[in-house]
Amino acid sequence: MKFVVDTNILFTFFWENSFTKGILIDQDFEFFSPEYALKEINNHINEIINKTGITNEKFQELRKDLAICVEFVPSEEYKDFLKEASLLLPNYPDDIDFLALATKLKLPIWSNDTHLKSQNKIMIYTTKEFLNLLK
Repeated sequence: MKFVVDTNILFTFFWENSFTKGILIDQDFEFFSPEYALKEINNHINEIINKTGITNEKFQELRKDLAICVEFVPSEEYKDFLKEASLLLPNYPDDIDFLALATKLKLPIWSNDTHLKSQNKIMIYTTKEFLNLLK
């Protein structure tokens, strides 16, 4: 199975004993995310460290591990889909890259941002819905 993964899911990769980490590491899946997600993660380093209690060194190690589990796609590869995505989600500019990438790759998005479901072009799975697929 292949999915585009939203940053809110990627953030949980840094939590100790995160079941999300186990899923992202699973070889039966292929996960993609825009490089923009890495910028979002980098913008929230202190917040992630404070919430998880990990050290900066552990954060850096986990970020490298994340890049092994998720293919981060440069915006050049889906730039032709950005305009359409912005029309589908005009009030959520932070989610445009995810929707554009999912449109390009023709994949669903794994995200807990319920506002993504306001569009009907790309299927959105919350973590609960994603776990139901695994059953």
